[in-house]
Amino acid sequence: MTKLLTLLGLFLITSVCAQQSDKMAIENLLNTWHQAAASADFDTYFGCMSTSSVFVGTDATEHWDKQEFMAFSKPYFDQGKAWAFTPVERHIYFSETGEAAWFDELLDTWMQLCRGSGVLVKEGGKWKIAHYVLSMTIPNEEVEGAISLKKDKDSTLKKSLLTRRTN
Repeated sequence: MTKLLTLLGLFLITSVCAQQSDKMAIENLLNTWHQAAASADFDTYFGCMSTSSVFVGTDATEHWDKQEFMAFSKPYFDQGKAWAFTPVERHIYFSETGEAAWFDELLDTWMQLCRGSGVLVKEGGKWKIAHYVLSMTIPNEEVEGAISLKKDKDSTLKKSLLTRRTN
């Protein structure tokens, strides 16, 4: 019984240490990713993303696979003016197996506060961003005004997407 408890204790300690190490690796990855955008370092930025990653932007039409997002982003990086997002708050969570993680972060951006959230996977033993969603935050008391601002464009886009889906 004592051996079993000792082994269980060692397993728990090893598990906690591994998760702390992974959490630090993810923190570093996300910070590197944001810094690469701020300094217009195209290769580092896209090197942080998995080969099959997806980026979802703030506009309803912005849903890109990695190649599409690279094509969209390249002119900004080439001009040395990508974007600067500074994390204000971040939460990181892990799957039971430790092979996947997800996070959400509050970001200080040129659009004021935004929310980033994503999924990370291990590729070749290294964490990579597999899915990222950037969204603008809107105070609850300002939602009606935001709805008014986007209503016409959303209505047009919705009709277009529904038509495309039924054809």
